[in-house]
Amino acid sequence: MFTFHESPSLIPPLDPGFRPAALANRAYRRAVEAAGGGERLLFGLERADGSVSRFETRVFPDGHPRAADNLFYAERLLKFLLWQRGAWRVFVGGPSAIGDYLQQVYSPHGPRTFDYHFMGEKVYLKPFTVLPCSADEVPPAQESSRALGRHLDGCRIGFDLGASDVKVSAVIDGKAIYSNEIVWEPVIQTDPDYHYQRIRAALREAAAKMPRVDAIGGSSAGVYVNNQPRVASLYRGIPEERFDEIRTMFLRLRDEFGAPLEVVNDGEVTALAGSMSLEDNGILGIAMGSSEATGYVNLAGNITGWLNELAFAPVDYQPAAPVDEWSGDKGVGALYFSQQCVFRLAPQVGLEPVGETKAAKLKSVQKHLEAGHEGARQIWESIGVYLGYTLAHYADFYELKHVLILGRVTSGSGGPIILENARKVLAAEFPELAHIHIQLPDEKSRRVGQSIAAASLPELRRA
Repeated sequence: MFTFHESPSLIPPLDPGFRPAALANRAYRRAVEAAGGGERLLFGLERADGSVSRFETRVFPDGHPRAADNLFYAERLLKFLLWQRGAWRVFVGGPSAIGDYLQQVYSPHGPRTFDYHFMGEKVYLKPFTVLPCSADEVPPAQESSRALGRHLDGCRIGFDLGASDVKVSAVIDGKAIYSNEIVWEPVIQTDPDYHYQRIRAALREAAAKMPRVDAIGGSSAGVYVNNQPRVASLYRGIPEERFDEIRTMFLRLRDEFGAPLEVVNDGEVTALAGSMSLEDNGILGIAMGSSEATGYVNLAGNITGWLNELAFAPVDYQPAAPVDEWSGDKGVGALYFSQQCVFRLAPQVGLEPVGETKAAKLKSVQKHLEAGHEGARQIWESIGVYLGYTLAHYADFYELKHVLILGRVTSGSGGPIILENARKVLAAEFPELAHIHIQLPDEKSRRVGQSIAAASLPELRRA
């Protein structure tokens, strides 16, 4: 049992049991320091290209009365690092009790079997491995990063695939001349041709608005490697034996249109859009849509080789935190920064999301918000408080200058309410983070800016 469940001074109106990871980890680290500084714990996370991330912390020494807290702290920390950095092999350099415990937890039949299979077989195509070792045996850091997008020349199509709609834009020399949102229901489909035909139709719609198509750039939730979806919730209904049709889908679209095509995680494009509009770097983009999509542009203006899939990263340590139905874990970001959160909290204030699609259900709750419904307002105030504490948590893992929030959940008056409450939390609890600027793009950019930024991804072919 973890004993560092710290109560926040600002409480989400609809979630009094919320226990922020940021406060728990800070309390734990203070206690370790007060106990003499503890022992070194060093994680090394190796990805398929050979790049390695390292993260170091301190834990209670063996025999300390609170040493049992090490296991929960280390497990939640590794879970965050896995979904932030990504790894198929994890070196755990430190007390053997921690390494042995994590090896059992992240195993085919352990509590984190979802993470074991996801990171190993699905993302990195290698058997997932946890290696207990000494801190000296953890390999040195070897990070990789690359420039992304910012190409504005020519006639381009940009698209963004969400669980509720496909956003598509026609962009000529950096200016969007046409944008549209096309409703679809990809998650429940079992035929890969559904996805192919609807994306193809959206691209053709944008192509018809321009004299030619020089390049196509897209963003989508999920993990993409070399323009191939490895795992994405949009394709959860596709049988494993037909997933190759999804994996090659964008390569076939590229060939059909005869233009360079790049598809990356939507969070990375969120961060890119922010970097382009703000003309600055050190940006974490958070898109609150069907799930939580995050991306990061580092201080050098590049994206990293990290996953940045914070939808699965834990942010709430309360024992009764809601459980994510896909991963089976509790208190993870998707349940706090997406329409899933709206649907989860709405019944507490007597609101029932109605509509045939999730987009329609979200709009039904947003209508109450715009009409001045106090309970609806408390939903977005709760999200704002969640965000404030979670940004302090994220700041332990990222070098941040700006945080940009967007997505359907932030549309209308919801975005400013989230922003106001997040800022209150940072000012009250984390004044040392005053340098981080949290902001919303304007309404049009919030809704369609993702596909416009995506259009800038490919570099044009030169004769």
